[in-house]
Amino acid sequence: MKTLDKIPTGKIERASKLLKTGVKVGGNYVKYYSERLINSELTTDKLNKENAEDIYDGLKSLKGSALKVAQMLSMEKNMLPSAYVEKFSLSQFSVPPLSAPLVRKIFKKYYGKFPEQVFDTFDKNSINAASIGQVHRATKGTKKLAVKIQYPGVADSISSDLSLVKPIAIKMFNIKGKDSDKYFKEVENKLVEETDYLLEIKQSKEITEACRAIPNILFPEYYPELSNEKVITMDWMSGQHLSEYTKTNFDTKTGDKLGQALWDFYMYQMHGLRKMHADPHPGNFLVSDDGLLIAIDFGCIKEIPSTFYVPYFELAKKENIENEVIFLEKLYELEILSDKDSEEEIEYFKELFKEMLSIFVSPFLNEEFNFGEEDFWNRIANLSERYSKDPKIRKMNGNRGSKHFLYINRTFFGLYNLLHDLKATIKVNSFMSYM
Repeated sequence: MKTLDKIPTGKIERASKLLKTGVKVGGNYVKYYSERLINSELTTDKLNKENAEDIYDGLKSLKGSALKVAQMLSMEKNMLPSAYVEKFSLSQFSVPPLSAPLVRKIFKKYYGKFPEQVFDTFDKNSINAASIGQVHRATKGTKKLAVKIQYPGVADSISSDLSLVKPIAIKMFNIKGKDSDKYFKEVENKLVEETDYLLEIKQSKEITEACRAIPNILFPEYYPELSNEKVITMDWMSGQHLSEYTKTNFDTKTGDKLGQALWDFYMYQMHGLRKMHADPHPGNFLVSDDGLLIAIDFGCIKEIPSTFYVPYFELAKKENIENEVIFLEKLYELEILSDKDSEEEIEYFKELFKEMLSIFVSPFLNEEFNFGEEDFWNRIANLSERYSKDPKIRKMNGNRGSKHFLYINRTFFGLYNLLHDLKATIKVNSFMSYM
């Protein structure tokens, strides 16, 4: 893969790069509508493919927050056209790395020494490059290590990057009004946390120590003495990315075992710790040679306040969904409905969320649940497609729900998708034995 000798770090330089991407996308639309004049049956498949390629090509050279947004969107399999999901998924663990001379220069800036002065061996070629940083193999004594180095300028450009992608997000998610700031502030705060590697080490150690009793899941050991705000050193964990593993002919028993470990890991965090690893994309999980799950990268941790946790999980109970009074009460508590809503909006969103919740909480209503069951996924896809094409929803304010929904829902979507890829049947309440 081609390496990068430079990353745009200045606000103007980064904005210019995104502007060029916008011009390419605009040109794709002009070409599409010109061709449609000749062929009225032309679909948007080619347009989506070209746009996805141009947008991803623009973002991957910027790295940082702009690329992180693409990574987040790649998990929305039922929201975006497949061309976008396929292309943006590359941002999870496969983007152009920095060149060896640039890595050496950056490490010296962050650490005060060159890599070869700190480690016995250091692989100049990156093993894994993502949106915030890239990983290199190293050794010290008998230890095999992974060294994650943050890209330059990432922390300083978060606010300006988000301001550039904000108009796209507002249009895509139908967000209106000044209340939208709470959502973007939540994303900004989480991205700032992800660039603080000392915080990541602290969070990693807290969660991995608490979750070690869960069987069939492994975590790396972290080394604070070989780390700082921009460099993290941890054990090298050997394994296959979960997304690659699920494309192999794995057996049902192993899929269930991995799925159960994944489910227990998340449920224990949510209900026992009230905080969780909120970045469940396949690039953050490996499968070891002996069929165990490996969880890595704890940069994005979401704390769940009681004011959100209680009403959120009360809506996971069938009797509360079916009770009109309690259901409406919880919708207001979770900021899905507000006193400013019209009667039409109240009725519309009440029915939308009732149908949505009836699908998404179905795993919690059983002792066992098969995430490989296609009917479950067809119901999700049909609901998403139906409402995405509903003209009424475009006329209504899309600001729905507490800011905490952003990362909590993202986590559930990601978890469900991973379990679906594993075709796992899980025991729903198994996690309770570890609490």
